[in-house]
Amino acid sequence: MLKGIAKALFGTRHDRELKRVQPILEEIHQHEQRLASFADDEVQAQTQKFRAILKERTEELERRIVELREKKRVTSDAAEREQIDNELTGPDGLGGLERELRGLTADTLEEILPEVFATVREACRRLLGTKLTVTGHEIEWNMVPYDVQVIGGIQLHRGRIAEMARGEGKTLVATLPLYLNALPGKGAHLVTVNSYLARRDSQWMGHVYTWLGLTVGCIDDTEPGTPARRAGYLCDITYGTNNE
Repeated sequence: MLKGIAKALFGTRHDRELKRVQPILEEIHQHEQRLASFADDEVQAQTQKFRAILKERTEELERRIVELREKKRVTSDAAEREQIDNELTGPDGLGGLERELRGLTADTLEEILPEVFATVREACRRLLGTKLTVTGHEIEWNMVPYDVQVIGGIQLHRGRIAEMARGEGKTLVATLPLYLNALPGKGAHLVTVNSYLARRDSQWMGHVYTWLGLTVGCIDDTEPGTPARRAGYLCDITYGTNNE
């Protein structure tokens, strides 16, 4: 009885989570309305705009970290190396400038998330009816993420588990957090269960990423230890299987 009363007063966990993300969804809709009037090249230019924002916020920290790593590489003084490590990662290995950079990057991604997700959605809309080749077969792009899929993308970006049944669009949902997390230029990886899905999805969803100016790789299309494998890992977005 008490459980029923609490549920009536506060709602289910699902209801509370929906309430928390609703303002973000509304902000995404507002950005979509604005982007609808953009020319194609203006929508595509969003990628560089987002990357410029990230660079402006993180450039000084990035520069300092690179300097310290180089200083550590060339010094032979053990005490100096320890001092550099403390500055980079903190005495316990959990802090320092590197953690500060990760936090600043995460905060910036969270801030631009609504406009970024709106950009992916608008790109999907612009591509409707276009042709692409996936695993040797020509298909037509016919997908734009629904609101419920956008919510799934928000949850994935925030490191939560989003359970979806077969046919509910997991492949499309992943484009939203993958594009967002590829913007810092450190690489974003999607791990799937078999080589066919890795190849299919990298080609299929790559239609959106490449239109927005990102590079896409599939490590299952390459041999271990080869330049092609390395190139796959150096792409903005990389698809692969867990055993690879």
